[in-house]
Amino acid sequence: MRIAIASDHAATDLKAELRDWLIEEGHEVADLGPEPGESVDYPDYGRKLADVVSEGTAERGIALCGSGIGISMACNRNPEIRCALVSEPLSAALAREHNDANVIAMGARLTGGEMAKACVTAFLSTDFAGGRHQRRVDKLSFLEN
Repeated sequence: MRIAIASDHAATDLKAELRDWLIEEGHEVADLGPEPGESVDYPDYGRKLADVVSEGTAERGIALCGSGIGISMACNRNPEIRCALVSEPLSAALAREHNDANVIAMGARLTGGEMAKACVTAFLSTDFAGGRHQRRVDKLSFLEN
């Protein structure tokens, strides 16, 4: 699977850990930055990630910042993105199954590497259920209209 990953400066270590692990698992990973040691603004990296996923360059995205909150808000400014803030595997699986999430966000200050990997595994291995959920997901793109 083609996966894009981005973070702010608070989450570069977790980003690198997840990127390397995903590559070992056989995924194609686009690391959108930043490099360790740079102080950056999470909205810039949330937008980069959202653009790559909405354009179809990546099938899924992983957004990281200190809490996961700010970068998830930034991603969700793009109407093609359904980014869910997750902290454990059940929320990651339900985000896919019920909400057809195409991006997950996590907080590096709140979620350790092993839990983050468990969340990513659930996110990538769960299919969207469709059915009654499709109607609800369709409405998400039209909330501003």
